[in-house]
Amino acid sequence: MAQTQKGRLKIFFSYAEGAGKRTAMRKAGLQERKRGRDVLVLDGQKEMELEQVLERRPDLILVDALAHENKTGSRHRRRYQDIEELLKTGIDVYTTANVENIEGLYDTVSAITGRDDWERIPDEIFDRADRVELIDIEPMELLERLKKSGKAFSAFTVEQLTALRETALRRCADRMKHLFLRQQENNAFQIGEHILVCLSSAPSNAKIIRTAARMAAAFNSQFTALFVETPDFGAATPENRQRLIENRALAEQLGAQTETVYGEDIPYQIAEFARLSGVTKIVLGRSIVTRKHLFGKMTLTEELISYAPEMDIHIIPDSNSDRAYRPVRAKNREKSRIFKNVAASTGILLGATLLSQCFYQLGFTEANIIMVYILGVLLTSAVVTHQVYSLVSSIASVFIFNFLFTHPRFSLTAYATGYPVTFVVMFLTAYITGTFAIRYKKQAGQSAKIAHRTKILFDTDQLLSKAGNKEEILNAAAEQVVKLLGRNIVVFDSEDGKLSAPDFFSPKGDCDTTCSKEEWETAEWVLKNNHAAGATTDTLSKARYMYLALRVNERVYGVMGIEAENNPLDASEHGILLSILGECALALENEKNAREKEAAAILAESEQLRANLLRTISHDLRTPLTTISGNASNLLSNGDYFDAETKKQIYADIYDDSMWLIDLVENLLYATRIEEGRMTLNTSMELLSDIVDEALKYIGRKAGKHRISVSCEDDLLLVRADGKLIVQVIVNIVDNAIKYTAPGSEILITIKRNGDMAEIAIGDNGEGIPDREKEKVFEKFYCGTNKIADNRRSLGLGLYLCKAIVEAHGGAICVTDNHPKGTVFCFSLPLEEVTLHE
Repeated sequence: MAQTQKGRLKIFFSYAEGAGKRTAMRKAGLQERKRGRDVLVLDGQKEMELEQVLERRPDLILVDALAHENKTGSRHRRRYQDIEELLKTGIDVYTTANVENIEGLYDTVSAITGRDDWERIPDEIFDRADRVELIDIEPMELLERLKKSGKAFSAFTVEQLTALRETALRRCADRMKHLFLRQQENNAFQIGEHILVCLSSAPSNAKIIRTAARMAAAFNSQFTALFVETPDFGAATPENRQRLIENRALAEQLGAQTETVYGEDIPYQIAEFARLSGVTKIVLGRSIVTRKHLFGKMTLTEELISYAPEMDIHIIPDSNSDRAYRPVRAKNREKSRIFKNVAASTGILLGATLLSQCFYQLGFTEANIIMVYILGVLLTSAVVTHQVYSLVSSIASVFIFNFLFTHPRFSLTAYATGYPVTFVVMFLTAYITGTFAIRYKKQAGQSAKIAHRTKILFDTDQLLSKAGNKEEILNAAAEQVVKLLGRNIVVFDSEDGKLSAPDFFSPKGDCDTTCSKEEWETAEWVLKNNHAAGATTDTLSKARYMYLALRVNERVYGVMGIEAENNPLDASEHGILLSILGECALALENEKNAREKEAAAILAESEQLRANLLRTISHDLRTPLTTISGNASNLLSNGDYFDAETKKQIYADIYDDSMWLIDLVENLLYATRIEEGRMTLNTSMELLSDIVDEALKYIGRKAGKHRISVSCEDDLLLVRADGKLIVQVIVNIVDNAIKYTAPGSEILITIKRNGDMAEIAIGDNGEGIPDREKEKVFEKFYCGTNKIADNRRSLGLGLYLCKAIVEAHGGAICVTDNHPKGTVFCFSLPLEEVTLHE
């Protein structure tokens, strides 16, 4: 597909409404129209009819409000996404934006204005614009202008407008700095910083991400966002999961590379990742580093410093958070699960009590009975799904032990002075062991999940490497995605820039295989624009599936859809999914390259064969034609002076050369029919001896001084064959023997029955064929190393045609040594049985 030159984006930028952005944009558009360009002006307050604009394809579009949010049901959620699609088609766009529309400045502008309801665009849209024209005006002049125009604009003071103006100027300066740094291939000012921001589901995490993004932009450094997934993440509430997804999307929007690691100890995981990835600065929020009391647990920052003392750690204040954020777990109140946990805990506690009673009757000490209850709590922790059951079991074990096995029995009163300590130690031991059991159980579950995903990635690599064609590659990738996600999958292949019929895959085998018009259009949009769309995205979000491109750079090999309606993928699933799709795209590219390489090799071989054929034919045609023309010229010029014997010899030479040419043309015609698959057999019942006699008549004078004899065990051997073609086989083999043996050599044709086949052997007593050449003699254009007796070159088609004709009849052909010397060519044909009725 031809690549369209991308359109150019110009943003008219200011710090507040009323500065004159729209006026400046319209003046610039008018100038372009005077230059002869097709300029389309759109009303920024109305929705853009994207399809109509794409169909008209003007040279330039003027549209207000870059950050505008489209109405529900539009192709894209935001206007800047519409503009990106227009730019990809080669259409230039002029648009407007204010300082509050920049995502990275959200916190700064909110602090200045006290408002947070702005529509925003990603920073990269602003930074990647081809031109940004700052429309500047003094704050006092702006207020006077608004006052004269009758517009009410008393929301901001001069001080606020001045602060917004300074922010806009600084942002434009930062953009120019970034442009300059990108243009320097070997930037002497690059410091090699690497900023790491920690992702969480905390409400304040968005502010931390924006601050880290500004730091990365200021240092012109690598920017990474890290999420540590703990075993408790599986119990997170839907609200927290959704907030984490939004924070991750924000980080990616601001240019971060998102990563996920797994573990229980969050500070340790952060420190290890930072050390292995070369991170120089870590950005955290203040709300997660507050210690509740003097002897409380170390804060995350303190632990992080202990793990990585050489690392710079930046704490971002959060004025809206008065206490540390703690993720809320989703409450699981399924009655069946609660009943199962209660029953298991009660059963284990009852069993421990019965066993302890037996120990008591047998005279075991109290220490042994305590160990039984600790074991019971440990088993409870391994069986139940929540830590509260382990806590209740620990407390109940202490009371039951006190009631049944301490003096006085059957009373909660304990007279011995050491019993309170025993009870406390027993409770703590039981509870701690139970807590660790639950923790290890969660870690084992998380490890199993990681191992499962790792195995899927490994198996994907193995399956894709074994796949032999495009269909097998797509099927293997789709099946692995189904194993990973447990969702319905649809795959579209791409041929010549168009989608093929979809293939559906389901974990249960009951997937709806109908593809609606909306789904098809979404998949086509992904193929065309090389960007994700569909469910859970901002583009064509009403689709049932989320569609992703199978791509390597800008080349798209297909589209895969994952059922995600009202059920978005979590971060780890999305990351592994992208890895599988990337491997699939690479496999498709390798398969395409292999096909192209094979086609190029076949083409080169065909060209080589064509060149060899033309070279050989030109030589082989020129020699006999020269002889024929020379003899004919002699007859015309000096025929009256030649005696009868001389004339007869000249006629014979002309005849021999003509017959040689006829044989050559016949072989070429047969070779052409075989290559094109047009060789047809006109079979009939034939006497094999008659076929041999016909072939010997055709050879005629070619035999020269060679002695040709026939040995036939049964003159009535019948075969069903195309007599003319079998004659050609015998003629080619005998002619080959005549060419490569000296005059006076013997050629013997033997006919015999061999089971249900007739076998014809043609042997000579010449020099024979070397073993290394026996496998090649039936190849096309192979002439061997033996010299032809009459020094006339061979075309190398005779034996190739013999093999093709014999195999077409259901027979076989081979070459062996003759004894004591020479060569034997042997081929077989199916016998035909005849029933005689008297």
